[in-house]
Amino acid sequence: MSVPHLTTALTGPLLDLERKILAAQPEIEHWFRNQWQEHTPPFYGSVDLRNAAYKLAPVDMNLFPGGFNNLNPDFHPLAVQAAMMALEGYCPDARRVLLIPENHTRNQFYLQNVAALAKILRQAGVLVRIGSMNPEITAATTLELPDGTTMVQEPVIRKGNRVGLADFDPCVVLLNNDLSAGIPPLLENIEQTLLPPLHAGWSTRTKTQHFTAYDRVVNEFAELIGIDPWVVNPYFDHVDGLDFQSREGEEKLAATVDTMIAKIQLKYAEHGIAQTPFVIVKANAGTYGMGIMSVKSGEELLGLNRKQRNKMSVIKEGVTVHDVIVQEGVPTMEIVDDGVAEPVVYMLDRFVIGGFYRVHTGRGIDENLNAPGMHFKPLAFATPLSTPDCDGSPDCEANRFYAYGVVARLALLAASLELEQE
Repeated sequence: MSVPHLTTALTGPLLDLERKILAAQPEIEHWFRNQWQEHTPPFYGSVDLRNAAYKLAPVDMNLFPGGFNNLNPDFHPLAVQAAMMALEGYCPDARRVLLIPENHTRNQFYLQNVAALAKILRQAGVLVRIGSMNPEITAATTLELPDGTTMVQEPVIRKGNRVGLADFDPCVVLLNNDLSAGIPPLLENIEQTLLPPLHAGWSTRTKTQHFTAYDRVVNEFAELIGIDPWVVNPYFDHVDGLDFQSREGEEKLAATVDTMIAKIQLKYAEHGIAQTPFVIVKANAGTYGMGIMSVKSGEELLGLNRKQRNKMSVIKEGVTVHDVIVQEGVPTMEIVDDGVAEPVVYMLDRFVIGGFYRVHTGRGIDENLNAPGMHFKPLAFATPLSTPDCDGSPDCEANRFYAYGVVARLALLAASLELEQE
């Protein structure tokens, strides 16, 4: 069940990179099996990918995925099977799971994600209750969901070195809260299995930490199948000591951008790519598409107006940005519903369980799509009537997604290396 056969937005002849990945499938799967014997995959994760035709690369790796409600319901059996295997690996006798979500009790889309995740866990054979760290939740609280169902959230309590609910003592605590606001004392040094671990949260983890680990993974993978690592790996750099409001560090950031633009231009020349390079500047920790800019020169970062400085200076939970990743921009070729799109691949344990397209009709191919106005389009299973299996032929559309699953699992493997460096 490594990668399901799914349909993608791209049609036409397969790209050279896709062909090489498909041709090396037996070697790739054997390599992944060996890697997972040495490294423990995160419990779950999602990867934002960009396919530029000449390059297929991850641009973000989330260890607290919040879009299970956007997956195609046809993937549900795959997700349940993967969850069973994941729980067996972490806690073989797991019976009760406490799911701790974000404090977003009014975000209906996010609550639907929590409900979808809880359903997967229940059908994997465990009792699931939802515990909240939101100070506003002081007793069992029923929340209504858009589909007419309800969800009960209860305050998390601590007894000694264990956390649970008033009448519920779980053996596994599953976080769907990325800890952007910091590590809560409530969860420190508990004796239960906590997934993901506290140092996976954005108060500790950084994007540069992830892509440093990804460099290691990709260099070995590229040697395995004989490709230039760059075609699956975006360049990145790191700038700290920033204060966007006072403009401190502005020149250093602009110089770093210009250096990267020149570096990308050399690769474009090497590969015969006739496009204008760009970079993404974003907060080195955090998610929700906050604190992100797309620029084509360092000059664009000099003299930002007040609105732009405000946008870059604060992210989720009001955290001030002093540290950014400068990442090579990867344009996307994919168009869905007349909008620019990027695939988001979901994994449980080491298994791909599906994904969806993030679509934005108001953004360009070189812009961040995780922004107000986006919508989601579930990836569909490839069916024999529309996209036949073709017995592994690389010209078969149904096989296009395999490359996406491979690159997503490379990012997942990099995340496992990160989590080992506690």
